[in-house]
Amino acid sequence: MTILAVNWGNALLITGVGFGLVFTVLVLLIFIVKLFGVIFAQKPKAQAAVAAPAAVEATDETDMAAIAYVLHTFYNQHDEESDVLTIRHDDVAYSPWNQKSITF
Repeated sequence: MTILAVNWGNALLITGVGFGLVFTVLVLLIFIVKLFGVIFAQKPKAQAAVAAPAAVEATDETDMAAIAYVLHTFYNQHDEESDVLTIRHDDVAYSPWNQKSITF
């Protein structure tokens, strides 16, 4: 009969305050995160005008150099690996991983 000995008024009050506090803090954190998003999303207009790069006039030489560079990097790949697996299996007499006498 220990169920009858519990003061249900206080238990429900503590439970309600706990749930209310958790949800209040979660809502507060949502507003804080949204506020940070608004603050950091704004960009100064002065830096936007300065940060715009000047347009580079493309000539035949720059196009040829870009194509030559791409072909050079494509055909000169030195990191080709074979399809052979190189994992060696060494049979070790003593290893804690394969010891059958130790049982937990």
